[in-house]
Amino acid sequence: MCGEYVSFRTIAISAANNAAGASFWGMSSTTEQTSEGDFAPDAIVVGAGLAGLVATHELVLAGRKVLVIDQENRANLGGQASWSLGGLFLVDTPEQRRLGIKDSFELALQDWLGSAGFDREDEDRMAREWARAYVRFATDEKRDYMRALGWRSTPVVGWAERGGGLADGHGNSVPRFHLTWGTGPEVVRVFLEPVLAGEAKGLVRFAFRHQVDELVTDDSGAVTGVRGTVLAPSDTERGFASNRDAVGDFSFAAPTVLVSSGGIGHAHDLIRRNWPTERLGPCPETMISGVPAYVDGRMLGISESAGAALVNRDRMWHYTEGIMNWDPVWPDHAIRIIPGPSSLWFDATGIRMPAPCFPGFDTNETMKRILSTGYDYSWFVLDQSIIEKEFALSGSEQNPDITGKDLKLTLRSRLAKGAPGPVEAFKEHGVDFVVADSLAELVAGMNKIARGPRLDVAELERQIVARDREVGNPFTKDAQIAAITNARKYFGDRAGRVVKPHRILDPAHGPLIAVRLNVLTRKTLGGLQTDLDSQVLRPDGTVFDGLYAAGEVAGFGGGGVHGYNALEGTFLGGCIFSGRAAGRAMAAATGS
Repeated sequence: MCGEYVSFRTIAISAANNAAGASFWGMSSTTEQTSEGDFAPDAIVVGAGLAGLVATHELVLAGRKVLVIDQENRANLGGQASWSLGGLFLVDTPEQRRLGIKDSFELALQDWLGSAGFDREDEDRMAREWARAYVRFATDEKRDYMRALGWRSTPVVGWAERGGGLADGHGNSVPRFHLTWGTGPEVVRVFLEPVLAGEAKGLVRFAFRHQVDELVTDDSGAVTGVRGTVLAPSDTERGFASNRDAVGDFSFAAPTVLVSSGGIGHAHDLIRRNWPTERLGPCPETMISGVPAYVDGRMLGISESAGAALVNRDRMWHYTEGIMNWDPVWPDHAIRIIPGPSSLWFDATGIRMPAPCFPGFDTNETMKRILSTGYDYSWFVLDQSIIEKEFALSGSEQNPDITGKDLKLTLRSRLAKGAPGPVEAFKEHGVDFVVADSLAELVAGMNKIARGPRLDVAELERQIVARDREVGNPFTKDAQIAAITNARKYFGDRAGRVVKPHRILDPAHGPLIAVRLNVLTRKTLGGLQTDLDSQVLRPDGTVFDGLYAAGEVAGFGGGGVHGYNALEGTFLGGCIFSGRAAGRAMAAATGS
């Protein structure tokens, strides 16, 4: 095994204490009651995830007083972003140019619109405007905005969601995934530090373990505050499920209220209720959760009941490469494999999937193809050479070297022979992995964990041998091998991400590995419809006075800035862009 697999909980706490101070990661997670008697906030922020922190940061910069409310304890500041890999979608950056990547606003917008596929006149009206504004932000401002806060990226730009094969269709034409040095916790830190400084100055107060149940409105219909339930204290660690025991009520007032409470990623009942069956196929019977239990979608319904427009609720972004975490944190805790392009992808019946259903190319088309079989899982078949170079695991806790900003460990883990420690740990302990020296043994192991039909070793061998015959020449009719050849023209892929084409059944590259891939719940692409100031709209298109929304609860802007497909590195960026817009607009609305 290359490198050392150190627990993320140790790495993250150590790294964050050094960078952000013990007030963030080391503070006791006790309930904090907040009274309006001595603190009259200009703004209430419901949800202390990334979008909420960004908005609070902007409000503090403007000298406004902010009350931040969250149903979890202080240990969960930063929310889901703290578990993320920390990738940001950026356009025409120095990092890209150093790698010979030619990018532009026009190319990025073409990719975005081709992926989004906006086709709803009313529901997509603001999303279209947000899309253009966000790509412009990613081109002209985002990198400088983040670097001014202390953010840095790794030097190699990743090529995510490579698309469906058409220039004006879905996918990234060039690499744009800028991985944060420090992953998700570092993205959180650069906004949390100034928010905590605002707390020290008396501009910010937190009301943890407060669950909002209602948006309060006045006679004119404007939002003037929130009411809800005080939950019993909880000392659970970040991400763990906490109690929902009620111990009291609360009511807070402010001239502006921001909803930044996240999506429905762990609310499987809501996912099933809104699943786009006609577009993707039947909802999977088995779904595993890529987000903590508190990602429950409550504020979507609460906001809609108050009069907010909730749009595009059938648009979601779930992954097809989910695996159960052998060392779970939250219930049904799952991880996504972020694959390179070389693994062979078979459906549950043992048929190799066609273009564009290759690893890392087109998530929704692959989801549709998998579900068309009548089963809700699929298989990767690969070898040791592929797993060593091409397997990455999503999440800050699965990348302790980059999360801890440990350069020596990063070089040892990523460049030396062998797979990174967390990958090898999953290969050894993961319930979805099968490892064998022969294809017959591999298929026997696959059949033991299959949730559907038994695979035929002869048919699987026929397809793999047919593919292996294609690697003897520098040209091929196999679309996946052609895509691999194209990928290796990019230095970043050739050096550290895409293995040289070889015969998978060659024993020199063994052992053979199979991975059962499950549907992993993750992102909500629809949400509360907002204007470019992140102000919530009513169903008739008028502004909902006093109410703002940012982050996943707003579809990352406008009620669905991604449309039907995401280009990756765009979720944290959407929280940042929409949270910034909300904070600045709320500050202006409450100015003297």
